[in-house]
Amino acid sequence: MTCYDLHSHSTVSDGSLSPEHLVARAIDQGVDVLALTDHDGTEGIIAAQAAAQGTKLSLVTGVEISVTWGSSTIHILGLKVDHKNASLQKGLEKIRDYRKERAVKIAERLEKSGISGAYEGASQYASPVMLGRVHFAKFLVDKGHAKNINDVFKRYLVRNKPGYVSGEWATLAQAVNWINGAGGQAVIAHPARYKMTATKLRRLITEFKELGGVGLEVVSGRQHPEEIKTLAKLANDFNLLASCGSDFHSPDNTWVELGRLPELPSSVNPIWKKW
Repeated sequence: MTCYDLHSHSTVSDGSLSPEHLVARAIDQGVDVLALTDHDGTEGIIAAQAAAQGTKLSLVTGVEISVTWGSSTIHILGLKVDHKNASLQKGLEKIRDYRKERAVKIAERLEKSGISGAYEGASQYASPVMLGRVHFAKFLVDKGHAKNINDVFKRYLVRNKPGYVSGEWATLAQAVNWINGAGGQAVIAHPARYKMTATKLRRLITEFKELGGVGLEVVSGRQHPEEIKTLAKLANDFNLLASCGSDFHSPDNTWVELGRLPELPSSVNPIWKKW
């Protein structure tokens, strides 16, 4: 049986493995089809394609776009996108510019709380194209301000904490349009993680589909079996294709491994059916 993992990250965004090492690990883990879906950037695609060439691994070009929807931040995966598409790259560039602005604000707020050098310190862990909260978290852990990354987020980087800055990302319409314009398939990433009410989630899916979205990530890393059943039903209710992905970031997170996923329920229509 073909092993699909359609959600993963490299050092281009907030993963800990280079695109080349990510591909190598996926092969070691028995993955047959891997999507590289870095946050708001596709700079790792060429290196990943080169690493996958001549191997049994089929690489899917992807991206994970940050979106502000109402008062929520959600993520939309773009699978099988043309990563050279000009409109897509222009949109992603705007998000990355905002990320830089947010990073400066995070550092300023941490400075006011007595933690200096956060911007420079976080930059040491980041790629040239993305400086995110996880990089600040690594800096704060290494400087002894928290026990681990989860502790950092609880104490510093969530709402009402010293380093919190709200996100102002792309709109849902923009994200779906960029993906569709690049010939890709738009998928709502890890829907259960947003902790929305059932009514709100259905409203999100309704708007997403009306805009041209086609998929729902039914199986994701760290997901309860009951959540899979619920999401499978939603995919069928809205006639959406079903995707699956580990959302792999690092070998250190042993509970989220490449390819280590439950099978999609037999009731759903896999997104790769017509690939």
